[in-house]
Amino acid sequence: MKDDRGSRRSPGRWLFIAWLALLAWLPLPLGSNRPLAWSILEVAVFLLTAAWLAGLARGRYSPSPALVSARPVLALFALWLAWIALQIVPLPREWAATLSPLSAALHLPADFITVSLDPHATRVGWMKSAAFACFFLLALGLIDSRRRLRQFAYVLLACGVIQAIVGVVLASSSGAPAHGTFPNRNHFAGYLAMCLSIGIGLLISQLSGDRLPGHWKGRLREIVRLVLSPKAVVRLCLVVMVIGLVMSRSRMGNTAFFLALMIAGGIALLLGRRAPRSMLILVASLTIVDVVIVGSWFGVEKVKERIEQTTLGTENRDEVFVHGLRYARDFPLTGSGLGSFFTVFPGYRGTDVTAGTYKYAENDYLQFGAETGLVGLGLVGGMVLLSLAAALRAQYLRRDPLMRGMSFAALMGITALLIHSTVDFNLQIPSNAVLFLMLLALAWISFAMPGPGSPAVSRRMG
Repeated sequence: MKDDRGSRRSPGRWLFIAWLALLAWLPLPLGSNRPLAWSILEVAVFLLTAAWLAGLARGRYSPSPALVSARPVLALFALWLAWIALQIVPLPREWAATLSPLSAALHLPADFITVSLDPHATRVGWMKSAAFACFFLLALGLIDSRRRLRQFAYVLLACGVIQAIVGVVLASSSGAPAHGTFPNRNHFAGYLAMCLSIGIGLLISQLSGDRLPGHWKGRLREIVRLVLSPKAVVRLCLVVMVIGLVMSRSRMGNTAFFLALMIAGGIALLLGRRAPRSMLILVASLTIVDVVIVGSWFGVEKVKERIEQTTLGTENRDEVFVHGLRYARDFPLTGSGLGSFFTVFPGYRGTDVTAGTYKYAENDYLQFGAETGLVGLGLVGGMVLLSLAAALRAQYLRRDPLMRGMSFAALMGITALLIHSTVDFNLQIPSNAVLFLMLLALAWISFAMPGPGSPAVSRRMG
C-alpha cells in the first residue's frame, strides 16, 4: 500500500478520512452516551469495517505491521466478545447455576436462563463492544504510514482544542465548571487529558538536541523560526487545553493528568537511551508553566479548594464502592452481565447512599468486575497491560522521534485514564472509551511502524 511513500493513491484513503471524521464526531453528541448517538457510532463503524475488510480480502492492500504485532490484543478482544455473548445465551438452568449460582437463583423459574440479570442491557453492551473492537481494528489497519499517523494525531489535537474552547466559553458566560459538549465535567476532563497526551507526544516528536547558535543573529533567527513553526502551534494548543482542563475543576481529572505527565516523563528519561535534554526541559516547562502560570489565571485554586474540601462525609463514592464490592463478590466468576449495574446495584445499595440513582459504579475497575467477573476483568486488563508493554518497548527501542513521541503519548494517556478510572467511569462513555482504545492502538503503531527507509520493527524484533 502506498500513501506518503509513493505517488499512487492509497486504496483506503477515503476510508481513512471517513474514519477520522467519525472519530472527531464522537464527543460532540454528549460523548455519544445516548442511544441515538451510539447507534450512529455502531452503524457507521460497522460499515467502514466491512468496506476495509472487503478491500483486504480482494488484496488491494496488506495488513500493516501494527496489525500483525497486535494479534495478542485482538485475540483478547475476540475472547471478550465471546464472553459477553455467553452472558446472554440462554443456557440450561443447571449450567447457568454452575457458572453463577446467584444469577440462577434470581431468575424467574424457566428451563433456560441467561447468566446476565439484564439481558437487554448486556446485548446493548455487546454491540458497543463490537463497535469499539472495530475502531481498534481500523486504527491498526488504516494508520499504516507516518503521514497518516501525524494526521491522526493532529485531528485529535484539534478535537481537544475545540472541546477546550467550547468549555471555556460556556464556563466564562455561566460561571459553572467547564464541561465542553459532555454532560459531566469529569468526562470532559478525561477526554482532554487523553488529547493533551497526544499533543505532548507530537511536541516530543519535534524536539531536537540542537543548541541555539552562539551569535545573537543566529539566536534571533532560530527564535523566529520556532515561533512560526508547527511546534509553537502545538504548544499553544496545549495551553488552551490545559486552561479547559483546569476550568473543569475536576479533581481527579487534573490530578491524573499531571501525575501521568510526571510518570511518563520519568519513564521516558529512564528508558530513552540518548534522550535529548530538551525532553527534560519540555516536561519541566509543561508542569511549571501550565500549573503555576496558566493555572493561577484560570482557576487552579478552585480545583485545590475542591480537593481540600473533599471528605468522606461529602462524598457518596466511598459508600458506593463498599456496597459495590459486596455486589462483585456475589458474582465472582461471570459477573451479573455487562451493563446490568443499574439493575442489580439497588439490591445492594444501603441507606448511606442518598444522592440519586447510580447507573455506574464511579469506578471502572469495580464496574467491569461486578458486570463481567474475574474473567472479563482479566481480559480487559490483559489488553491494557500488553499495550502498555508495547509502549514501553517502543520507548526503549525506537530512535525515530515520531515513534518515540507517539509511544510517550500512549504511555501518558493510558496512565492518566487508569488513574482517573479509580474514581470515575470514563470507560463507560463511548467517546472516551474509543479514545482510550486509540491510545492502546497507538502503542502498537509506535512499536511496529517502520522508520524512514527501514524494515518493520516488529520483524526485526521477532
